[in-house]
Parts: sequence; C-alpha cells; structure tokens
Amino acid sequence: MAGVLSAAAWPDSRMAGESRFFGIQNAGFPPPRKPNIILILGDDLGHSELGCYGQSKIRTPHIDGLAKEGVRFTQSYSGSPVCAPSRCVLMTGKHAGRAFIRDNREIQPEGQLPIPGDTVTLPKLLKKAGYATGCVGKWGLGPPASEGDPNKQGFDRFFGYNCQRHAHNHYPTYLWRNDKKITIEGNDGGPTGKQYAPDLFETEALDFIRANKDRPFFLFYATTVPHLALQVPDDSLQEYRGVWDDPPYDGKNGYLPQKFPRAAYAAMVTRLDRSVGRIVSLIKQLGLDDDTLVLVTSDNGSTYKIGGYDPDFFRGTGQFREAKGSIYEGGIRIPLVARWSGRIKPARTSGQVVAFQDILPTMLDVAGAREAIPADIDGISFWPELLAERTRPARSPLYMEFAGYGGQVMVRMGDWKAVRRDLIKNAGAPIELYDLSLDIGEKNDVAVQQPDIVKAVIGIMKAEHEPSKEFPIPALDKL
Repeated sequence: MAGVLSAAAWPDSRMAGESRFFGIQNAGFPPPRKPNIILILGDDLGHSELGCYGQSKIRTPHIDGLAKEGVRFTQSYSGSPVCAPSRCVLMTGKHAGRAFIRDNREIQPEGQLPIPGDTVTLPKLLKKAGYATGCVGKWGLGPPASEGDPNKQGFDRFFGYNCQRHAHNHYPTYLWRNDKKITIEGNDGGPTGKQYAPDLFETEALDFIRANKDRPFFLFYATTVPHLALQVPDDSLQEYRGVWDDPPYDGKNGYLPQKFPRAAYAAMVTRLDRSVGRIVSLIKQLGLDDDTLVLVTSDNGSTYKIGGYDPDFFRGTGQFREAKGSIYEGGIRIPLVARWSGRIKPARTSGQVVAFQDILPTMLDVAGAREAIPADIDGISFWPELLAERTRPARSPLYMEFAGYGGQVMVRMGDWKAVRRDLIKNAGAPIELYDLSLDIGEKNDVAVQQPDIVKAVIGIMKAEHEPSKEFPIPALDKL
C-alpha cells in the first residue's frame, strides 16, 4: 500500500513509536517498500532560470509547483563549473579535490575520460540496496564499453548520449541503449529533425518508471537541455516567438544557428519543465506519490555569451558573478528543489549549504542504507534538512578545485568565500576573499583585511587537495 511506512524503515530513529503514516508497524504486515528516488539534472540550467528562483521571462510551472509542495534550497552548489567533473562528484560523493575527473577531457572516437572500473558510485550502492537503476540522458564519464560505461558503473539501464560533444545536437542520428547504438530515424545531424532527443528521454524515463513500479527504483534523468545548441520543436518555440525582440543567431560564435535564439532558449527550459510535470503526473497515476522523492537540480551554472545564448537578457545566474566555467558563484551556485509528498513539509525555503558531494550520502540515507555510505567520501547527508529536523550535521568547509579555464580553487567556510584563479600559469596567484553575507556578487576582495581567515583557507586547501596525475595543478601540489 503506497504511503504505509513503519518507523523502522527510516534512518531518523526519532520516528519510532510515532503515529505518522497511519501508525502501522510490522506486526503481521509485509515490510514497507523503500522509497523511489528520481534525480532530475538540468544541463547548464542556471540558478535563476526557474520561476521559483526569480526568473520572470521563462515559464516553469511544474518545477515551481514542486517547490511549493517541497523545499527550495538557496545555497546549493554543483560539483564543478563544468559537466564531467561535476557529474563525477555527484556519482561518487568525493569533492573535486579528490574525485578522479577534474575537468572535461574528450576521448576519441567518442566519449570522455572514463572513471575507473572500481569506483564506488551512487547507482552501484543503491543497486546493492535492492534498487532498479536507470540513467536517461547524458553520461560523460566514460566511452561505450570502457570501464566508465554507465552499465559498468551501476546502471541496469542506460539510454542517451554517452559523449558530451555528441550531445551538442539535440537531433542526433543515433543514441545508445546500453551497449547498442540505436539509429534515430528522421534525423540527419542538421539543426532540425523528426525526433528530439529530450523527448525521447522523457519517453524512456516514463517507460522505466512503469517497468519498475512494483519495486524501488533510482532514476537519474540527466537531460541535455538547456545546454546549447539552441534547438527545440516548433510547438514549444511558438510559445515564445514574437514575445521579445529576438535578433537571429548566425552560428559564428559556436554551435548551430538559430533564427529565434531567445525564444528557443526559453522554450527549451519550458519543455524541460513539461517533462518534469509528466514524470510527476505518472508517479501520481501509479499510486507512487507517497513513495517517491523527486529532486531537480543542474550540473553547473548557466553558460556565458556563446552559441546564441543571451546572459544579459535572461540573467540566468541572477546576482552572482560570472557563469559556467568559473568558480565564482555564477558558475557553481545552482537550483535544488526536493519534493516528497507526506514526508517533506511543503513551501519551505532552506538556506543550508549543500553540494553535489552530499547527494550520495543523502540518497543512501533516504533509502534506509546509511550503513552503506562509504567512509572516505566528502559529503554529508542533508536528509535531516529535508525533514526540517532541528538536529542537523555540522557543515564542514566546502572545497572545490577545477583544472580547466586556467586552473581554479575555492573554499567556502561559513560566509567566507576564498578564490584563487589562473593557477596553471601563475603558481603565486593571490587568494581573493569575499564575505558572502555582505557581498553576494563577489566584488569586494577583503583578503588584505582578513589575514587570519586567509591563513585558515590556505590550510584547508592544503588538506583537501590530492595531487592528480590526469588533471595536475602544480600550484596546489606545492602547498
């Protein structure tokens, strides 16, 4: 019976003996099912590109509805400023100073540098806990048949793009279904086609949910929108055509051309929102609403001025500095909405600092598999925050390094945010220090005025960085 749960099924022992969820205990009843987990990951979806985060031009009614029915985090961080390393942090629970992948690196003929075969990942751990596991959308952590292939990293079922570069066209000529290359009929690799990949992902996700409705499942819905190129079916494009002045994009600044770039981008986000709505609707139809945690987030901040995207128009990073590729807030501050009917109190806003390394322990906590949380990860469970409990684990300083875009590192310690940039060329690059409580736009560097904080930050950088053969940052190795 959906929604009938015993206290023993949940990691918060304080529920024992309570009458919540009808008060039914295990005497004579089958054990309650573990909750389903649906993790929806937008691709380059900026912090402020959803209505519930202040966006006024783009309509996102379904995700906004989830925020009203659940909790919206205002201080959520990705694993990295770009795709592959961010997803590696998400899958492993290790921050970007210890995770294997620390920048995008393409492997020919198709794919990215693979994570090692013995990597402990979230889907592997959930699979051991009895979950069906499915990944739909974009992978980017290992070429087909490599040790990083999603089927070798814990996913029973995969459908989508293995390679990030291949995902730059939303009308592909083929996609991968597990280890099989599937031809997409009606697409010739041009800017339009008959089959829009994000729509195929939606269909696959709904099919996965139906196929596993009678057992606990983990669905990683890693869509490719709103990542460039600017492509969307006409029915969605028409929703925004003519709404604004919309100069055509000629394709000379990367990616495919688009006659209506502003309309196309807004339509891509709204179409993603429509898919979220359809997924939640199916969960309700199947009677799984009380048994399903849904999270919506993004792999990094919105992109900069490239490929026809207009950052000044949409203000996808809101009040934050810079965008994707940067370790300033605009590149790593992301939306995070969580909704679970009957478990998460509705209409809440949380200011707790959370990050991608926290997803793995939180999901295992939710699954009642706390004992499976690896001891060597860097994340902490924010399950108590989802439940709005008074007792919450202490937040250790956030550490993030990024070998790309010149080499960057950041530490967030309370409201203090320290940044070092251009480390590849300049091993002596200075530490910048910002007080986010007063300077959310990171405009006023106060490092000179706060020598004790700077000293503490250097100690954290030294302690948290592990040298990487694949993605070296010599300046950090020498700390």
